[in-house]
Amino acid sequence: MKNIRNFCVIAHIDHGKSTLSDRLLEYTKTIADREMQDQALDNMDLERERGITIKSHAIQMYYDRPSDNETYTFNLIDTPGHVDFSYEVSRSIAACEGALLLVDASQGIQAQTISNLYLAIEHDLEIIPILNKVDMESAMVDEVSEQIIDLIGCELEDIILASGKTGQGVPDIMEAIVNRIPAPKGDPEAPLQALIFDSVFNPYRGVVAYFRILNGSLHKGEMVRFVNTGKEYEADEIGVLRMTQEPHKKLSAGNVGYIITGIKDSKEIKVGDTITSVEQPGPAIRGFEDVKPMVFAGIFPLDNDDFEDLRDSLEKLQLNDASLVYEPETSAALGFGFRCGFLGMLHLEIVQERLFREFDMDVITTVPNVSYNVLTKKGEELVVRTPSELPEVNDIDYVEEPYINAQIITKPDYIGAIMTLCMEKRGILTKQHYLTPDRVELSFDLPLAEIVFDFYDRLKSVSRGYASFDYQPTEYRETDLVKLDIRLNQEPVDALSALVHRTKAEAFGRQICKKLKELLPRQQFVIAIQAAVGAKIIARETISALRKDVTAKCYGGDITRKRKLLEKQKQGKRRMRQFGKVEVPQKAFLDVLKLD
Repeated sequence: MKNIRNFCVIAHIDHGKSTLSDRLLEYTKTIADREMQDQALDNMDLERERGITIKSHAIQMYYDRPSDNETYTFNLIDTPGHVDFSYEVSRSIAACEGALLLVDASQGIQAQTISNLYLAIEHDLEIIPILNKVDMESAMVDEVSEQIIDLIGCELEDIILASGKTGQGVPDIMEAIVNRIPAPKGDPEAPLQALIFDSVFNPYRGVVAYFRILNGSLHKGEMVRFVNTGKEYEADEIGVLRMTQEPHKKLSAGNVGYIITGIKDSKEIKVGDTITSVEQPGPAIRGFEDVKPMVFAGIFPLDNDDFEDLRDSLEKLQLNDASLVYEPETSAALGFGFRCGFLGMLHLEIVQERLFREFDMDVITTVPNVSYNVLTKKGEELVVRTPSELPEVNDIDYVEEPYINAQIITKPDYIGAIMTLCMEKRGILTKQHYLTPDRVELSFDLPLAEIVFDFYDRLKSVSRGYASFDYQPTEYRETDLVKLDIRLNQEPVDALSALVHRTKAEAFGRQICKKLKELLPRQQFVIAIQAAVGAKIIARETISALRKDVTAKCYGGDITRKRKLLEKQKQGKRRMRQFGKVEVPQKAFLDVLKLD
């Protein structure tokens, strides 16, 4: 056990975590040269296409140390860098004793570097600072080294200079892992206690759970109990995670591995649960905090017959993505579906894409929103997540919306543009602090509803990609919230309703009406598209009717003949408008919901 080292790699998005992990795999010969490819640990096509890590990936490596001829076992977990996947990072940190903190030498310290570092410090992890991408011409080695020293209070010689691209500094990292990261504590003879930190569904073998053994040992064929659910199973197969799963007969304290028990029902395994032995049960380990979703959206199948398939798909996806929460809901326009909670807009996009790729599910997503607290005049407190749940205006005493504290790290040149953007989003500047003469940290109190749509994209464009962004939820504050209804020929379309701040209602209503005018096909009758707040219409667009040329057969003759035919057409159009229903095509729904 003294030769085991458990560590994770943490950094801001795009600072080279997966590339450096590739070099560590090559150096320890965990992966053969002919099988090597970039982002070797990222096993989803989606991750390779976007060049980002979405899931944490655990892998075991063996390092033969030349100085003492000992073999060390390294359990490495490569983590995502995007703020939407911070729950993955926090779970990975709980399974480790140390962390490699990567900082891009050309970018310097960014917002997510700081927030991931604080997560690691909370869990008392040993931090090894690594300056990555030092081979680049734009690398600012001395400057960024000073930033790291200021941030974590280490010595200059503690910082390892490395390059994930060329492999420079990898032997030093290996030595630092052995020397600085402590071996796991735990008693192999004690009753079994293993913490589940991730799981995945295999269509042939059922649920595969990944765990870290804190105390005791686990044997193949042993009867185990999942403490949270109280269910007992036989350990059909246990083993360690190499590039593929490698079965073992026995795993002891300090190790990271997987267990297959043949569970087919995904509800029976919960991330954060404790595995213990049936013969000699150990106490439960404190698991992970339940994740608090930030953004809510309805997910509906394109065809209502696929509702049960969608439920199965979400259950299997939740195994692999513990931060996804969902509950059933119905909509007059879209039928049966689910109300899902996400950690952010990227998370929503990824879940939608994964449902399509992994489960072949085509889905419609409604307008994303956040949850509001409503106090009625009768003194009842309600949590409102959808526009249809909002009580009548006369019954509401006041509404509260969630606020976040946003930290933005950028160059001084972009302060003006960023402040303008945040003020436009109803933000309040709370702190401005210069980290170095050319890096400034801005803190804002912002309503969460304002950053849900396009805040991150706009922040990147106003700062030319130099601003990094991180946030923490703070509190609920009173707000002036209204329900915006979209009507087609006086008929409300509930899938397009939205909860917006009164000051933004008119602009948002105009935008949706304009978009619908472009997207809806013309009918034989006039279509009025209206945006309304209560009984007040705040925006309107009209789609004119398609007209058949009824006077084409009249060549010459009296004008009254033409008038008679046009009058007859007019009567027909009027009747058609009374009975005609405006069908909103699926594509129009999707395009309106992708509103910029």
